[in-house]
Amino acid sequence: MPTSEQASENGRKGGIASGEARRAKKNMKQMAKMLMEMPVVGETNKQNLKNFGVQSEDQNYNTAIVVRLMQKALLEGDTGAIRLLGELTGDFGGAVGAGDDTVFEVEYPPICIPDNGRDKRTEKTLSPQAGPQTAFMASKADIVIYGGAAGGGKTYALLLEGLRNRNVKGWGGVIFRHNYNQITAEGGLWDASHKIYDLVPDAVPGKTPKLHWTFGGGGRLNFAHISCDDDLSSWQGTEICYLGFDELTHFSRKQFLYMLSRNRTTCGIRPYVRATCNPDADSWVADFISWWIDQETGYPIPERSGLVRYMCVLNDTIYFADTAEKLAEEHDIPIEQCKSVTFIASRLQDNKVLMESDPGYIANLNALLEVERERLLNGNWKIKPAAGMFFKRSQVTLLDELPNDVIIWARGWDLAATSEDENGDPAYTASALIGKRRNGRYIVANVTNQRLSADDVRTHIKQTAQIDKKKYKRVVERLPKDPGQAGKAQAQSFVKMLAGFVVKTIAESGSKETRAEPFAAQWQHGNVDVLLADWNEMYFTELESFPESKFKDMVDASSSAFAEIENGYSVSRPASTGLSKDSYWNK
Repeated sequence: MPTSEQASENGRKGGIASGEARRAKKNMKQMAKMLMEMPVVGETNKQNLKNFGVQSEDQNYNTAIVVRLMQKALLEGDTGAIRLLGELTGDFGGAVGAGDDTVFEVEYPPICIPDNGRDKRTEKTLSPQAGPQTAFMASKADIVIYGGAAGGGKTYALLLEGLRNRNVKGWGGVIFRHNYNQITAEGGLWDASHKIYDLVPDAVPGKTPKLHWTFGGGGRLNFAHISCDDDLSSWQGTEICYLGFDELTHFSRKQFLYMLSRNRTTCGIRPYVRATCNPDADSWVADFISWWIDQETGYPIPERSGLVRYMCVLNDTIYFADTAEKLAEEHDIPIEQCKSVTFIASRLQDNKVLMESDPGYIANLNALLEVERERLLNGNWKIKPAAGMFFKRSQVTLLDELPNDVIIWARGWDLAATSEDENGDPAYTASALIGKRRNGRYIVANVTNQRLSADDVRTHIKQTAQIDKKKYKRVVERLPKDPGQAGKAQAQSFVKMLAGFVVKTIAESGSKETRAEPFAAQWQHGNVDVLLADWNEMYFTELESFPESKFKDMVDASSSAFAEIENGYSVSRPASTGLSKDSYWNK
């Protein structure tokens, strides 16, 4: 054991060491406080503090750390970092310390569903816009169809409706799109739902087994697709209280009526259907809502918008009447079998939020073809493609000479589907040579349309490619590729035959009208020139009669050439550099 002198000496040394440790800790604490009281440097730090309203005289590291930790606390719930800083500096006055249970709450905007007008509105309120959107959500009808034009806020209303009964235990809803990509694509239904439901405190997203949201009160909203009638079997035995269809015209009548049979529930809420749509004259929806549409003009009848009628389905036929009692009496059915229905029209001008945030959107709609512009901008339910509605000769400029500023050339081909027509005559093979000019305009420089046998078709294509190369230097020869092995073999044969030329074989998709729309849009807006030639009358006659005419070969060829110019990956001739030999394109 140590002697008393040794023990005394050890105690003295321990005291010295303890004092030094205390002084070092004190110095460290003082240094930390001193550094945090210093003004911040760096524009990023200063701007961050300025964004939080911190005056320049208060912009020190102490404040910067508090601001950063507050950000972490709000976004990540990391209050432990704040507690550690409080213990180190003591500058929080005991607000944060050992055992502290301070909770930072995120303020969520209130949700106001149209009811009786007594709800208090604030700037952060989740609510429909005044007008058709509110009328859609306030309607008591069993089936409400909302739309008639693009940009009316239809999808937003459909999603907002999904919040109405979120606190009802056992309540479930499904919003359908025609295909899965329309749900998951950038800016699609799933992205749109996050913009709304991320503001709801008890909303939790999920991705399995289907994309869905669950709510703290017990409600659940799913997203699904029905691409064909075969998909209906997967919904057998289901109960869906809220049935939503985004773009109802994309679904068949059979799909709608079948899912209507799934519109049932035991959660205590009366089942209901909500749907949105854009006009489509050929859709079954046009007939379904015909009472609300002026059959002469195709435009919605304003005074009928939102008025309720009643329907029933008997032997696959839909019947309507003004009252449920009248409908039940006329068809000898229980009144419970009658469904109330209404249509509420909307236009882009009704969506004040979109008009303010994206004022250029109306210009996009005005740039559409006449048919699509009438549908999507003006809400016309009767208009459809007819002769003269795609192309008119008065909309183009005729040129005596070929312009010298063409930077891209492409010739589109339309090959006869069969070697002979129904009369035994050779079928038509057509082509159209189109160039894009440096000023952004287009020039139709040459069109061919001949009845040729199979052997002569190959000769004609090769000779035309030779002429194109000699006269226009570099021209992409674009030929269609039919589906299946035979089409693939034919395409390979053409590529081999045209060795030494720029040739592409492309599988065409969509209807002829759909493929023609991009070129027709430029034609209608006066951006197309046509070279004066003996083929002009033949070309104009077919284009002006499209899509009602029997022959559409030159239209298809023009659509193909235009698509290659705008969507192909061909190399264009460079702009003039002013040098004596600006490129080897002139060789």
